[in-house]
Amino acid sequence: MAEQGNRTRRWVLLGVGGAVAGGFAIREYRLIPQDYAGDQISVSSAHRLAQEGAVYLVDIRTPREWRATGVGDGAYPIDMRRDDFVQALDRLTGGNRAAAVALICARGVRSARLSNQLTEAGFTHIIDVSEGMLGSAAGPGWVRAGLPVNDYNEGA
Repeated sequence: MAEQGNRTRRWVLLGVGGAVAGGFAIREYRLIPQDYAGDQISVSSAHRLAQEGAVYLVDIRTPREWRATGVGDGAYPIDMRRDDFVQALDRLTGGNRAAAVALICARGVRSARLSNQLTEAGFTHIIDVSEGMLGSAAGPGWVRAGLPVNDYNEGA
């Protein structure tokens, strides 16, 4: 009887351990950016180019994230989860799918994935800001680099 209890306990522990390991694997996968073969720039370059009008800098994070950190100076906040995201981007660029568009998210994961999707959709000059707002392996990110941010005003 005791041996059967030990076997059951062993199976339960193996199952729990497997579930925990699977959870970590999924979490890590979601934090690893897809490879993006297109251009990548630093946050300081993105800020400078946006100020010069040489690039449309688009912050693709969520309104909750914009409220938490602000929106990078010169960036257009367009939530990537919008059903009409591509149409909103077309409106921003005047329908010019060859316009330089730099995408920034929190840590460069979503921007890399969306850069690939937009390239497949026919945009020809998508640039990934791989550091993101909060930093990544590519660099410290917009906030830690001390670049200016503006408060997010939902109605504006």
